[in-house]
Amino acid sequence: METPSSAVAKILEHIDPRPVEPVSVAEALDFVLAEDISSPIDLPPWDNSAMDGYAVRSGDLPPDPPAELEIIEEIPAGAFPQSPLGAGQCARIFTGAPVPEGADGVIRQEDTTRLDETRVRIDDLRDAGRHIRFAGEDVRKGDVVLAAGSVIGPAAQGLLASIAALDVPVHGKPVVAILGSGDEIAAVHERDAVLEGRKIASSNTYTLVSLVRRAGGIPRDLGIAKDDPDELRHRLLEAAGADLVLTTGGISVGEHDFLHEVLRALDVDQKFWKIRMRPGAPVAFGLIGQLDGLPWLGLPGNPVSTMVTFELLARPAIRKMLGHSKLFRAVTNVSVGEPISLGPPLQHFLRVTLSGENATPAARLTGSQGSGLLTSMVRADALLVVPEDRPEVQTGEVLQAIVLEDHRHVAECPW
Repeated sequence: METPSSAVAKILEHIDPRPVEPVSVAEALDFVLAEDISSPIDLPPWDNSAMDGYAVRSGDLPPDPPAELEIIEEIPAGAFPQSPLGAGQCARIFTGAPVPEGADGVIRQEDTTRLDETRVRIDDLRDAGRHIRFAGEDVRKGDVVLAAGSVIGPAAQGLLASIAALDVPVHGKPVVAILGSGDEIAAVHERDAVLEGRKIASSNTYTLVSLVRRAGGIPRDLGIAKDDPDELRHRLLEAAGADLVLTTGGISVGEHDFLHEVLRALDVDQKFWKIRMRPGAPVAFGLIGQLDGLPWLGLPGNPVSTMVTFELLARPAIRKMLGHSKLFRAVTNVSVGEPISLGPPLQHFLRVTLSGENATPAARLTGSQGSGLLTSMVRADALLVVPEDRPEVQTGEVLQAIVLEDHRHVAECPW
């Protein structure tokens, strides 16, 4: 069997970034740039005022205020100065407006007294030589403002708008098809059957749709297939055109687990089946020949196993398709808050809560760690990573944990 780290490495060998496509700056949030973006202009494009006040020549101001200056014009934002400043002159100016030639500072409005339409008194010299934002101070024409691989956040959108970018080249969002299976599984709208105990609601479908969307992909729900080879084949063929297909359940060795049989008929090139981990050992990966080599990741049917294996295996694959270079959440050191006894020699990913304000937070189990107990994931802040050679963990030991909502990512698999 594969280890979790070798399994994800094998998956990523067969995953490529999505093709490059243009997207408008307005729609570019959370996309990954496919090419460097250079600025066609300086930012700011001209020397401009950082204050509402008066543009002055500092040499005209005496060592001790007050000083009176002639106002030769008013320059609102959006206008341009008409004359350079001469000796004893100033210009009424507003934030963002270009400063007139000769000005080397802006005296803020509250440090002045307007005497009449053409005269102003300067009462405080604290701003002499200050409050001018110079052309190119932020960006020089030709500078790379965003490098390929950058994630476009709100600030980056603002920067792109500032250089008048219309469309930017990004890696498109991958379409991830999701297929549940099992005669016992029902959609939520089959509520009566669920409440009467005749069916089990397909929580995995709803969980995976949201996990795919949160990872940056576009989910395509293929529904729930019965334990019937013909129906499974029909539903899988509906994944044509997707970038990845996720299935849940049906990959064990029971008489009604037909997924392997169906995939063999679809010419799957299976790369592995089963991983030395808990929860989530029954995981398979391959390329479906009759769907042009579509990557297929078979996740377990138990809800916790589904979520854990998605985090470890599917999420990095989706991030690679999106063009990210850092695919894995960073791990953090935690102090184990209670003794833990484990079963078989497998790598364990235990659901824990984190507490404490120290650099090393305390990690405590969310309760029973059964792979069918979805509440253990609801309560979890992190997955505690316990190496497979550790049957016992003592209180106070320091281990690593994957914080589930951590936005820090690293390039190499840390677990």
